[in-house]
Amino acid sequence: MNAKTSRRTKLFGHNEDGAAIVEFALIAPVFLLMVVGIFDFGFQLYAQSVVNGAMQAAGRDSTLEPGGPTPAQLDNSVSSRVHYVIPSATIEFTRTNYEDFRDVSQPERFDDTNGDGECNDGEPFEDLNGNGSFDLDRGRDGQGGADDAVLYVASATYDRMFPLSGMMGIPKSVTLSGATVLRNQPFADQGERNPVEGNCA
Repeated sequence: MNAKTSRRTKLFGHNEDGAAIVEFALIAPVFLLMVVGIFDFGFQLYAQSVVNGAMQAAGRDSTLEPGGPTPAQLDNSVSSRVHYVIPSATIEFTRTNYEDFRDVSQPERFDDTNGDGECNDGEPFEDLNGNGSFDLDRGRDGQGGADDAVLYVASATYDRMFPLSGMMGIPKSVTLSGATVLRNQPFADQGERNPVEGNCA
């Protein structure tokens, strides 16, 4: 290697022109993905708070308004609050009724004769919802009758604001849920729930 070539090699070796562009090209995709992810997650948290707030408002409305709003009015109220923030959201509602607030999301009663904590081996149980099988939730589907407690759940599904599903392998859509427990108005005597005895499988 002659002196001229050696001098050029040293010049190129110490030349940092354009290094920032290369560094930016390496860092930018990760940085942008992180920023977009933060925005997406932040919006999801905000949307969840909106759904929760709408359900809490529905619970207040059901106790404050004379006679109480109808189920359709409650659904419309929740939908309007959620659609104000997430116009494209698809909202589904479910109602499960119980005899009392203490029964909400509780399993059906059974006689644990073998002491393993599970309903099995033909152990007797009280079929409170009348579907013929032991359930971890003793509630019945629907609004129920007078003075029943009702678990009211709204599920809102929307497409992500940013195309993260292709870049990060996460679902394209997000489903958020909110719930509240209501009490039906005592417009009549509460219906009795006479359990039918069944046997666990």
